[in-house]
Amino acid sequence: MGGVVVSNATLHNEDEIARKDVRIGDLVRIQRAGDVIPQVIEVVDDGERAGRPAFAFPHACPRCKSSAVREPGEAARRCTGGLVCPAQRIERLRRFVSRAALDIDGMGEKQVEEFVGLEWVATPADLFRLAAHREALLQRKGWKQKSVDNLLAAIEARRSVPFDRFLYALGIRHVGEVTARDLARRYGDFDAFRTAMQAAQDPASAELAELQAIDGIGPKVAAALVAFFGEPNDVKIVDDLLGELDVAPLVWEVKASAIAGKTLVFTGTLEQMSRDEAKARAESLGAKVSGSISAKTDLVVAGPGAGSKLKKAQELGVAVIDEAGWLALLGKGRACPVSV
Repeated sequence: MGGVVVSNATLHNEDEIARKDVRIGDLVRIQRAGDVIPQVIEVVDDGERAGRPAFAFPHACPRCKSSAVREPGEAARRCTGGLVCPAQRIERLRRFVSRAALDIDGMGEKQVEEFVGLEWVATPADLFRLAAHREALLQRKGWKQKSVDNLLAAIEARRSVPFDRFLYALGIRHVGEVTARDLARRYGDFDAFRTAMQAAQDPASAELAELQAIDGIGPKVAAALVAFFGEPNDVKIVDDLLGELDVAPLVWEVKASAIAGKTLVFTGTLEQMSRDEAKARAESLGAKVSGSISAKTDLVVAGPGAGSKLKKAQELGVAVIDEAGWLALLGKGRACPVSV
C-alpha cells in the first residue's frame, strides 16, 4: 500500500471489532489512516462468513485463570489476579525495581524473572530478603562473587526510599510518577497518606472529597487508590514492605513567597508554560494547587478559554489574575528548603 508492505492492521479495541463484526477468517479492506497507520475499515462479504462465529474475548486470564474484566470506560480487559498471576507478579516487580521507583542497580527484567522462577521472590518485600540465598546464587551460571555482592549492596542501599518513589513503586493503577509526586506533596508522609486512604473507604468522608479535589486526581484515580488500600492482600504487601524499609517524607525546595500557604486554581489555556509546569512552579512557591473552585480558594490564574471555573470564582469573589500576572509572581521569592 503506497509502496509499503503491510503485515498487520489494528482493529483498535473490542468495541470496534463488535461494531465492524470482524470474524476470524474474514476478508477485510484496510487503509493507511493518515497515510501512516494501517487499520481495518470494513469486512468484505465473501459469501462464506455466515458460518463463522463472532469473535469472543477471553473472560479468564490465560496465565492464572483469574477473571479478566473490562471496566466501564476502559478499552482493555485486565486480569484480576494481582500478584497471584505470574505475569502480573513479574511486571509489578519490574516496576518496583525500575529507575523511577526504587532504582535497584543490577536488578532488571532478567534478574526478576530468574528469582521469581526460583521461587525466591514472590512479593516486593522478598527482594530485601535475597541475602538469605547468597550462597545458592553464587552457584548459579552468570553469577560471581562481585556481581552478587554488588546486587545485595544495591538492595541494602534502598532500605530508605522517598515517599513519592515508594508510592509509584507499589504499582497502583493510574498512579504514575507525576501523580505519586503530587500525592506525596499533598500528604507529606506515607503514614498520613495511608490514614487518609483508609478513611476514604467511606464514600461520604471528607478524606475522599479532599482526595478527589487534588488537581490531577479526580474520581478514577481516587477510586484506584481507595480500592488498593481496601484490598487485604495489597495491605498485607505494604505492611510486609514496611517491615523491610523506611519510607522517608518527601523533601523539595520551596520558596518563601506571597502565595505560600495559599490555594490556587489554574483554568483556561496557559501560553507560556504547560499546566504541569505551572503547577510545579506554584508548589515550589509554597502554594497548594486544587482542581476545583471553593470558598477556600485564594487565587485563580485564568488563561484564554476559561469557562465555568472563572465564573464561579467571580461569583465567590475569589481573586483572579491572568497569565501575565502569574509570570510576575514567579519572579519573586527566595530559596528555602522545606521538609513536608
